[in-house]
Amino acid sequence: MLTDLVQIQRLGEKKRPENDRFRKHLKTHVYVVRKFKLLAAEVENAIDCKECGNCCRVANTPITPRDSQKLAKFLGMDLDEFRRDYTMQDDEDGVILRREEGKGCVFLEGNLCSVYEGRPVNCELFPHMVKGDGSIPARMWQFIDRATYCPICYNTLEAWKKEVGFWPTAK
Repeated sequence: MLTDLVQIQRLGEKKRPENDRFRKHLKTHVYVVRKFKLLAAEVENAIDCKECGNCCRVANTPITPRDSQKLAKFLGMDLDEFRRDYTMQDDEDGVILRREEGKGCVFLEGNLCSVYEGRPVNCELFPHMVKGDGSIPARMWQFIDRATYCPICYNTLEAWKKEVGFWPTAK
């Protein structure tokens, strides 16, 4: 299992076209989704996210109004104060957790989340391979990007390709 973040970034970027072809392949073939979820769960169980934290450094964290309420309560502050101090508006993702230059998520300390018990649902479900809204083929566009920074995504995509006998072709 590959966990080196430099290698994952390099190979994830290199395999973008291949992973996009795999996404299209999944949309035109029928597979047992339960098997994909089992493979993803195996990879998730083999990799400790708390050893990495790269998602918090790289990705935005969209939050819902409910997430804001939960975090404000967890932090012992009122909602307006939480929104002012810990959220920001992003053109693509809407309201997100504030990010700090060179660090990522404002709540990241080392590789750990300082508000882990109160974290947003988006963080609880990340990387959304086992659990998430929509079918796996419909969510594949997210996985292609995440495979450049998340060891779970990278290794799960590789396991899925192996499972279905998908071999890269030169294009």
